[in-house]
Amino acid sequence: MTAGEREEISRGLCAGESYRTIAGLLGRSVSTISREVNKNGGREVYRATAAQERALDRARRPKQCLLAGKPALRQTVLTLLKEEWSPEQIVGHLRLHHGDDPQMQITHETIYRSIYTTRWKAIPRELCKRLRTGRPIRKNKRHTVKGQWRSQITDARPIEERPQTAEDRSESGHFEGDLVIGSNNSQVATLVDRKSRFLTVVKLASRHTTVVVPALAETYTRMDPRLHGALTWDRGMELAAHKRLTAETGVHVFFAAPRSPWQRGTNENTNKLLRQYLPKGTNLSTFSQDDLDATATKLNNRPRKCLGFRTPAESVALTG
Repeated sequence: MTAGEREEISRGLCAGESYRTIAGLLGRSVSTISREVNKNGGREVYRATAAQERALDRARRPKQCLLAGKPALRQTVLTLLKEEWSPEQIVGHLRLHHGDDPQMQITHETIYRSIYTTRWKAIPRELCKRLRTGRPIRKNKRHTVKGQWRSQITDARPIEERPQTAEDRSESGHFEGDLVIGSNNSQVATLVDRKSRFLTVVKLASRHTTVVVPALAETYTRMDPRLHGALTWDRGMELAAHKRLTAETGVHVFFAAPRSPWQRGTNENTNKLLRQYLPKGTNLSTFSQDDLDATATKLNNRPRKCLGFRTPAESVALTG
């Protein structure tokens, strides 16, 4: 908005004209006029000269980073980034626990910009390595990967036959599972509860069904029997012996449609989170089961947006 337009607004207000009338004269929207007047004191105190000075002051560059002017907020953000929380998790946590304190409010985009914008020094650039992806630069959100063809499973029960309590997430114990693949023909299995998002990681010696199914069965024996609900898997042949798993545990296995990873979105998303600790190209056979349990514990104690920024561990405790 120009200085001349602000003079016209000031004269119109003095004449008692409405925002709509002033907007029509200037060829501006009513909301633009309303915002201009309200952020400069309102109808009674609006002055064109003072409004122009404020606008010029706001436009000066470079601007100070928000975190640089709020040391308490900056320290909290730094602490949680070092704990490997995502910016969105940090923002959700602050809104949940400091919602009434304007000095502790920030957006996740501001945190990302503070990390990746070199002219701001509020957050050390090396903390980008603490983010899930660990990327030194931001990635285009339109980057995608294609699915892959998977083999057929004998007597596979389709996902449409899954119990309604699994479908609507009204009951704990219904898991989604998959393999996470590493280098040197290494792999681990992941099981994620659809309701609480609680993660279990299982060490595997190979991806053959004669190894995977017994390992999953042994994992289920350590769980509360009340959690032996449905298991949803993709079309990988590692669960070709799914009938054996059902016979040993009572867990009924259901399979997603080919090339449809969104049908197991909870597991896919959790596997992406797990990649922060088990990056692609890592030899997963070097991790012990204790190592994998410790990694799962980290993720189970990080807040999730889908849980109202509670942690999976807290959600399990709440559901009993």
